[in-house]
Amino acid sequence: MTNPRLLKKVCLITGAAQGIGLATALKFAAEGATVIICDIKQAGVDEAVAQCRALGASAAGLLVDVTQRATVDAAVAQVIAQFGRIDVLVNNAGITQDARLQKMTLEQFDRVIDVNLRGVFHCSQAVADIMVAQGSGVILNASSVVGLYGNFGQTNYAATKFGVIGFTKTWSRELGPKGVRVNAVAPGFITTPMVAAMPEKVLLGLQAKVPLGRLGTPQEIANVYAFLASDEASYINGAVIEVSGGMSL
Repeated sequence: MTNPRLLKKVCLITGAAQGIGLATALKFAAEGATVIICDIKQAGVDEAVAQCRALGASAAGLLVDVTQRATVDAAVAQVIAQFGRIDVLVNNAGITQDARLQKMTLEQFDRVIDVNLRGVFHCSQAVADIMVAQGSGVILNASSVVGLYGNFGQTNYAATKFGVIGFTKTWSRELGPKGVRVNAVAPGFITTPMVAAMPEKVLLGLQAKVPLGRLGTPQEIANVYAFLASDEASYINGAVIEVSGGMSL
């Protein structure tokens, strides 16, 4: 690539061993970033690091459970010790545990809140002081079209993705004056392992709602993250960018 957009930027990505997280890690690697792969399974972390390095990028892997603040703080400290800075955080880690309101268990509710909302808080708070001290940084949060419009059977997931938008709007006001941009991406239905687990009838129904006539790819979300992480997006702050093929129209 003649002009890599993320050259030498140290980028930490959660949930980076598969799906949109892995696609984002590989895109960032191709754009010249130093990529820090964070996930909960060692084999997945190792494989993602190897793929990034195969693209010629500097990459490291860390076992991080975003629900456990101590592991988040330890990972951030390790990145600072090794690389001296953190330029970009992509809060990608997320799960679903779907059920209708009347059927949802407290365990299902709490688990999704813990990963998708509390986890984003943990990671962002852990890097905020570092980015403010640097006078620069980018925090990118994974929301969803479900966080804009709700979705049947996803009380817990929708609440977290609405909540992440609230984080984004608030932190962009707090951190923007200190040189740190905060934005969110709201993907539509993307061909990830999480979506692939849905029944075929449901997938076909989703596809029919998209004016482009198809589901999105993880790479298409990664492209937006790469743009937002780069200096090309230097005046974008507090935005929630829907990447859904127009399904909400």
